[in-house]
Amino acid sequence: MEARVTTSPFPIESTAGDAQAAIREEFAFFGDWSERYQYLIDLGRKLPPFPEAWMTEEHRLHGCQSKVWIVPSGNAERLDFAAASDSAIVSGLIYLALRVYSGRSAREIVDTEPGYIADIGLAKHLSPTRSNGLAALLEFIRNTARHASA
Repeated sequence: MEARVTTSPFPIESTAGDAQAAIREEFAFFGDWSERYQYLIDLGRKLPPFPEAWMTEEHRLHGCQSKVWIVPSGNAERLDFAAASDSAIVSGLIYLALRVYSGRSAREIVDTEPGYIADIGLAKHLSPTRSNGLAALLEFIRNTARHASA
């Protein structure tokens, strides 16, 4: 794995479950999906800087219509993920996934289903290509954790 990501703000909450609960609470404040999309875009702007040197085919996540790069670091005790996208909304989706999973143990990552997606209505309001991309992102994170704990 790459050198440890040191600029990560994650984890914010003490557990992945707490992160999902916080995400549910935040999205409950918004009355409609235009506000929620704007919030996603705002969250995407909070992603830590992603080194341009990592924007390579090696780190590219396939399955997304947008360009997405992700770099894991750490071990079974703590896995960190750095990621970036060329899409504002996808960057927000990355932020949410990293908020739930980055900076956690491989076991916690594997044991935590991404329930927040359905709970905040993302599953119903994303285009099929964005849904596929989000699924690919979550699969990459959870597979990385499975391999780290093996």
